[in-house]
Amino acid sequence: MKPGYTVGQATDFVEATAKKVLPTEVRGSLEGQALTFRNTASDLVVLMMVAVFVMYVILAILYESYLHPITVLSSLPVALVGGLLTLWLFKAEASLYAYIGMFMLMGIVKKNGIMIVDFAEQRVRQGIKDDQAIHDASMERFRPIMMTTMAALLGALPIALGYGADGSSRRPLGLVVIGGLIVSQFVTLFVTPAIYLYLEEFQEKVLDRFSFFRSTSTHHPQAPETHPAYALQQGNGD
Repeated sequence: MKPGYTVGQATDFVEATAKKVLPTEVRGSLEGQALTFRNTASDLVVLMMVAVFVMYVILAILYESYLHPITVLSSLPVALVGGLLTLWLFKAEASLYAYIGMFMLMGIVKKNGIMIVDFAEQRVRQGIKDDQAIHDASMERFRPIMMTTMAALLGALPIALGYGADGSSRRPLGLVVIGGLIVSQFVTLFVTPAIYLYLEEFQEKVLDRFSFFRSTSTHHPQAPETHPAYALQQGNGD
């Protein structure tokens, strides 16, 4: 191949040219590196879909809910789109390293959603209202989320810059991680709490009417005399 062209571009060119030049009764197939690339790309897409399904099942068991896993996984599409846009902006190829970066990105972004939703669920079980619980979770988990995100960004920065032996081939991995984290960070901090509240309202008004979809978490308000703010007020009054 000529410099600056990828295996995917070469295979697309060969297939398009074959349709124009060869008769319709002639059939062909890829071999060698082109065949390996085509099979790997298709297998990784299927593997990514299976990974998302497995994550949903595990989170559904963890939270005993059909909707909260959607809250956690809601930032994954935006993160993957951000990673692909970063590849396009820097004119990098969607290589095998880029797919590996997408898997890394899915794990890092999902972790941010888990930190918020898990803290909010703990507050709800204590009797705090949904809106106050997700607000407290967003405030309390802001620093840990930013710390882990910055650590991942700084760790992927040398890879994105192409340092090291044969560093240019690994640049797509770093670009996908950095671009996806930057885009998904805004979604995690601002959109995830809103999705949580909308899905919680849908759970209470619609799904709780059916025993099969009913959530096991409690949403009873905490008694005033047991609330920490009430106790603090009483202490100041005394």
